[in-house]
Amino acid sequence: MTATAAHRTIDAIWRIESAKLIAGLARMVRDVGLAEDLAQDALVIALEKWPDKGIPDNPGAWLMATAKRRAIDQLRRNKLRDRKYEEFGRDNDLYTEQDLDIVMDGEIGDDLLRLIFTTCHPILSRDARVALTLRLLGGLTTDEIAHAFLVAESTIAQRIVRAKKTLSTAQVPFELPEGDELKERIATVLEVIYLMFNEGYAATSGSTWIRPLLSQEALRLGRVLAEISPMEPEVHGLVALMEIQSSRFKTRVGPAGEPVLLMDQNRALWDHLLIRRGLTSLERVQKLGRPLGPYALQASISACHAQARTAAETDWVRIAALYEALSRAMPSPIVELNRAVAIAMAFGPVFGLQIVDELSAEPSLKEYHLLPSVRGDLLVKLERFAEAREEFERAATLTRNERERELLLKRAAECTNGLC
Repeated sequence: MTATAAHRTIDAIWRIESAKLIAGLARMVRDVGLAEDLAQDALVIALEKWPDKGIPDNPGAWLMATAKRRAIDQLRRNKLRDRKYEEFGRDNDLYTEQDLDIVMDGEIGDDLLRLIFTTCHPILSRDARVALTLRLLGGLTTDEIAHAFLVAESTIAQRIVRAKKTLSTAQVPFELPEGDELKERIATVLEVIYLMFNEGYAATSGSTWIRPLLSQEALRLGRVLAEISPMEPEVHGLVALMEIQSSRFKTRVGPAGEPVLLMDQNRALWDHLLIRRGLTSLERVQKLGRPLGPYALQASISACHAQARTAAETDWVRIAALYEALSRAMPSPIVELNRAVAIAMAFGPVFGLQIVDELSAEPSLKEYHLLPSVRGDLLVKLERFAEAREEFERAATLTRNERERELLLKRAAECTNGLC
């Protein structure tokens, strides 16, 4: 394996293992910032050794064992050695890889949930909670997080640094909250789980269109949260949304890894078990008898797609109405852009284009690639192919995902060649 190929493999492994690694270390050292530093140290050692010696059979266990050795070395040098080292090394020697398999499959689930509630602690600002959690649990870079929130990368980096320092200084406990405290912190936790899922559903950057393992982890966390918060409708709403969206993963990419858009997917291959689970979670929301919140509304929109046997049978009028309700419950330019698509499908592209053109003046969407992409699609429907080509080309310059860029450039070429 070449050094370049090895580094790509290590990067993929890191994206899969980093959250579990940091969560496990945070339980041990009781400091989120220190846990991330130790995990990063293990990654650096892997980058030095694996290209020459090969990828270990259990890379997650190797990283954990390496990080734990670094933790022991650091705790020995730390002024708090006597107290923390006794707690850290009380029961056993370093884990073997076999032992770590058991840990990863057992307590690690609780560790991840503890980590997300720790990074979503109310001592932090909302923006800091979201940025830190996406960094540690989602494995997103500061650049990817900044792109998701349409803000400067330096702003995200500062939020993360300050958040870790605040948690460390305040000695925030690494534990699950209970009672009223749990209810107060659920909203931010849901938001972060939602963002984790979306990053897996449509990766912000990189060479792959989807990161299903990240979405799978978000869904698992959502399911656990639903069990400990059975009376919170938005928890069930988010789980419903993720279940239904997950049903499409097998059809979201083609044989060569190219993106396959919703209207072109083979619905016979959707996972109908996941769809049924999602619809059941949506029923749980409705039985609680409260107005639908943003996640339940989005789940209802996904349910409309899931229940249509073919793309042509989609109830776009209902979807447009649900987006109208969502725009009132959670006003945002991105929701409005999605509403424009639904309006166009329900009542014609002219009406959708009018909304999109109004959004063109929105500063936060200036570098958002889906704005020109949606506009290009509407222009194709209106047979304004030259304008559509320009929009697809602009969208291609804005996206950082290689697969999405290829799709957009292909659509631009089709407009040039009269194949739209």
